[in-house]
Amino acid sequence: MTTQGCVEAGRPYVKCGDGGLWLHCHLQPGASRDEISGIHGERLKLRINAPPVDGKANEQLIRFMAKTLGVAKGAISLVSGHSSRQKTLFVSGIDSLPSQFPRL
Repeated sequence: MTTQGCVEAGRPYVKCGDGGLWLHCHLQPGASRDEISGIHGERLKLRINAPPVDGKANEQLIRFMAKTLGVAKGAISLVSGHSSRQKTLFVSGIDSLPSQFPRL
């Protein structure tokens, strides 16, 4: 991961570099609905309505973040944390969060 000092003000969970954004997330699978629920340390806390079984929560995480960020599912890669709650996503093709993204 090559980041060039780009951090969105007040958002330690996002960095830019390599032609996109790196999002550091804390996932809570099995929630009642998909939502951004706050900050967990320096990670974006996400509640996902899918069980942590057979990659279902990871798949739902990518669908939810694609919809939230307004990008195609194929633009989002799960870089680390495949079997952990601590995940890092790479979103290619954008260099900042959309204006409608919640300010936490």
